[in-house]
Amino acid sequence: MTPERRKEIYALIQKLNIDQKYIDEIRNDESNKLEVMNEALTHTSTNSSSNHERLEFLGDAVLRLVATEFIQINFPHMKVGERSELRSQLVSDQWLSKVGESISIEKTLLIGKKASNDNSAKATLQAEATEALIGALFECLGKLQPIHSWLSPYWESASKKVLADPHKNNPKSALQEWTQGKGLLLPEYEIKELSSIHGNPKRFFCNVKISGKSISEGWGGSRKEAEKEAARTAL
Repeated sequence: MTPERRKEIYALIQKLNIDQKYIDEIRNDESNKLEVMNEALTHTSTNSSSNHERLEFLGDAVLRLVATEFIQINFPHMKVGERSELRSQLVSDQWLSKVGESISIEKTLLIGKKASNDNSAKATLQAEATEALIGALFECLGKLQPIHSWLSPYWESASKKVLADPHKNNPKSALQEWTQGKGLLLPEYEIKELSSIHGNPKRFFCNVKISGKSISEGWGGSRKEAEKEAARTAL
């Protein structure tokens, strides 16, 4: 690894809210910990045999465990079903992408030319790299505490938003529960692609029907976003 690359990775690690002793431990040239970090920050599109996939797999498990502990500590009286719903939001790709964006992880990420030119994949790349970075931190340090320190401020903000939303950021599920409670047929979502331009916030149009009657519409940059927006408007 070049000295320049080491500096790039070290600069990224310094953006994480972790104790300096852990940062110094990773930076230590006598260890291979910066190599592990580099592996996490190397996307498969580079065609490198050492890439983020292994650490992303590890990071997925670590993320779920740390999120579970966060919920246990901060919401000890929350029901198990509610904990599961909250955790799904706190470990989502959308949330991971926002964390990655906040530390400008894409500036340190090694990406192949084709992937780097695909703006529609930016959020996915950020989410994958962030999850791999979580796995790398755990592999290098062998502790969950630094990961708690880094991610808890993000979770505190996200959990407040989720819990303030009566539909827990899952309007499709809420709409389905409402229709079942009223003895109606399940909602039907009709999707139309209005544009082929990636990143267009109104690329997809969704019409949601209940018992054959159109009740709401929604737009989004993806099919999923359009469906959620239509369900949210319906509610």
